Amino acid sequence: MASSEEDGGAGNGSLEEKESGKAAAPRRRGSVTTAWLIFYNITMTAGWLVLAIAMVRFYMEKGTHKGLYKNIQKTLKFFQTFALLEIIHCAVVVHTSMLVTGVQVSSRIFMVWFITHSVKQIQNEDSVILFLVVWTVTEITRYSFYTFNMLNHLPYFIKWARYNFFIILYPVGVIGELLTIYAALPYVKRSGMFSVRLPNKYNVSFDYYYFLLVVMASYVPLFPQLYFHMLRQRRKVLHGEVIVEKDD
Repeated sequence: MASSEEDGGAGNGSLEEKESGKAAAPRRRGSVTTAWLIFYNITMTAGWLVLAIAMVRFYMEKGTHKGLYKNIQKTLKFFQTFALLEIIHCAVVVHTSMLVTGVQVSSRIFMVWFITHSVKQIQNEDSVILFLVVWTVTEITRYSFYTFNMLNHLPYFIKWARYNFFIILYPVGVIGELLTIYAALPYVKRSGMFSVRLPNKYNVSFDYYYFLLVVMASYVPLFPQLYFHMLRQRRKVLHGEVIVEKDD
């Protein structure tokens, strides 16, 4: 669920360990690891700020969102692909779920490279701008949260924004992603993009069009789980509620 990275996506701040639903032994980080995580989060905050400024400047100059994606796509692709490092962070640095982070990061990569990059006809769709705005606000908030938290100087507004903005941004972003995939369907079906037809020497077939339908359907069970998880985290962090999550 691409727009759900409000929670635990990077797993870089020490607060993430405290916010985990399960008790875990504390993990000490070396100075090099801490320095890397601070550098990473500052870099990602700056990268998404650059994207935000570029988007605002483009719209102010052109008066339209047509052509905006083409204008910012290189920066978007770089920083979103760079986020693959967060899966490694989960594995070797911090106590966050690799599965959740992997789904979140890979879904973003999928939207960037296998939807908007591959189906260029949809790049000017309103839905593309919708999820881009949501991603940008979300990531600036998230990475600045991690940065200030690791520096032990977390402004309350940043903390408040991280655990409140998602209430609106998450569903709006999901709508944008779904509408974008839906807009891509006719072009994918007509072109046969990424599909493998029979007969072939491997005797295997794959239809990217139907794969996208499955992807869209997967939002139905995934969205409520991730959304309500964030609501539980919000109550725990902002209101001090003790919440015990059951093991699956």
